[in-house]
Amino acid sequence: MSLRIRLSRGGAKKRPFYRIVVADSRSPRDGRFIERVGTYNPMLPQDHPERIVLNEERLRHWLGVGAKPSDRVARFLGQAGMVPKPAIPEQTKKNQPRAKAQARLKAAEGGGEAAAAGGGAAAGAGGGASA
Repeated sequence: MSLRIRLSRGGAKKRPFYRIVVADSRSPRDGRFIERVGTYNPMLPQDHPERIVLNEERLRHWLGVGAKPSDRVARFLGQAGMVPKPAIPEQTKKNQPRAKAQARLKAAEGGGEAAAAGGGAAAGAGGGASA
């Protein structure tokens, strides 16, 4: 049986509240669990003492018998000093323009005034020819 320490969602719509539970990895997110070992209330401010409540003794026990924390729970345990903090992955570059667009932007910055003057003359000639 593969054990996971993960979040189980509760609370009302748009008002989440999570229990930190030890569960079999095959069981549903909000389904059967073995033991509740803490809570997480994301609606509270970051510095509020009851935002993350952990039962450290039981968490150490479950980590000792091989339970693996989920990504979010690993961050909580890292903040509490129970496990080493997980590495923050490098941000992907999918939000940046592609190579050709970056080259165009770089050319526009480098010769911005010359390109603007040339583009304006070409636009004027093209506009006159079509009229």
